Amino acid sequence: MIKLRAFVLGLAFTAQAVALLPAAQAQGLRVSPQLGANRPVPRPGDTGPRAADYIVAVVNSEPITNNEVRSRMVRFEQQLTQQGVALPARPELARQVLERLISEKAQLQLAKETGLKIDDAMLDQAEQNVARQNQVDVAEFRRRIAADGMEPSQFREELRNQLLLTRLRDRELESRVKVSDLELDQFIREQQGLTDTSAVELNLAHILIAIPEGASVQQVSALQTKAQRVQERAAAGEDFSKLVREFSEAPGAAATGGVVGLRTADRYPPLFVEATQSLREGGVSKVVRSGAGFHIIKVIEKRHGGLPGAHVIQNHARHILLRPSAQLSEAAAKAKLAEFKKRIEAGQADFAQLAKENSQDASAAKGGDLGWANPGLFVPEFEDTVNALSPGQISEPLVSRFGVHLIQLLERRETALSQREQRDLARNLLREKKLDEAYASWAQDVRGRAYVEYRDPPQ
Repeated sequence: MIKLRAFVLGLAFTAQAVALLPAAQAQGLRVSPQLGANRPVPRPGDTGPRAADYIVAVVNSEPITNNEVRSRMVRFEQQLTQQGVALPARPELARQVLERLISEKAQLQLAKETGLKIDDAMLDQAEQNVARQNQVDVAEFRRRIAADGMEPSQFREELRNQLLLTRLRDRELESRVKVSDLELDQFIREQQGLTDTSAVELNLAHILIAIPEGASVQQVSALQTKAQRVQERAAAGEDFSKLVREFSEAPGAAATGGVVGLRTADRYPPLFVEATQSLREGGVSKVVRSGAGFHIIKVIEKRHGGLPGAHVIQNHARHILLRPSAQLSEAAAKAKLAEFKKRIEAGQADFAQLAKENSQDASAAKGGDLGWANPGLFVPEFEDTVNALSPGQISEPLVSRFGVHLIQLLERRETALSQREQRDLARNLLREKKLDEAYASWAQDVRGRAYVEYRDPPQ
């Protein structure tokens, strides 16, 4: 279950994604929490043709509609607004979003032509992972995205497409990228000399107190006072996600706790980076102002992204793996593992013994014990599940590319890495960088082979 690589389809864009020709981000199946922002938002002067849908482009006989472009634009605009970043010119944004959709459509067609499929079990598991990352169950997550304007069925279809693209890109690119020792040595020397923001990774959450257009001086002053009071409560240790739900006016904030996500500092607005530069993890910024309003920013995670640090969080887990076959369907494997879980938790069976008797991988002889694992060792769907467990807790049956797993987290610890382990992690970083470059070239090639007919421009 070594983690190879997973590229993520940009269901919501970052500030740097305005370029839009794909720069894939290796984040497992971590879907942007702003997927719910899907309904077209009218703008001043939106009349006539904008009210009706129409075809803006055809990719190998499959259409892309104006509503598809507008929906994707809305997500992008809302994310930029949440981050306090100025919006690009709307015609240019529409053009770039359309090019992104054309590229994705061509890739999806290639995936289907080559027989790749995502079954419902894998889709269910991915949806559970997304809900877990938002700290809610699936039913509550569906309710929230529906309240935010997206049908759960549409979310699942877009998630299925994301998984399909991930699988396609893994298959097409994994074997192409190798890292030599010479390249690794050069990479380490370069990274050790980095001092710019591209070498720092941040995960920030924030509260936006919006300033209405045309607000008076008195209104702005009152909103600033309100923001200051919220900041004082956050700095005093009050639950930040609770404050987000109560006060933040950023799109989609209630569903995400205001969390923007882990990314390099140069992909955040400079205002956010400057406000948190001197803060440690858990720190809360002073009130800062952007064009959108007043922001209170909390540092969820901060680390140097150039090279791995000297310390990491390791997980010690064990699992039982069943591989679906003609004799054992995936559904039957899940049911069998669910029964195992029930028996273990009732004290009627021993996890290690069941693993020895049933698990279909090399860990069976050790009672399913996987040993201590550094971050990034396992495939994303497995690692996400392990990270969500508390020591001693057993997961629900999990479907991965290897089969169906029942996982128990035994222990978790922070540990210092040896020089060899740091070098291994650096090798993984370099390989991911080379995969990004290979992906960009491959995506352009797929796009170049597609027949594209442009119709009426998007609006």
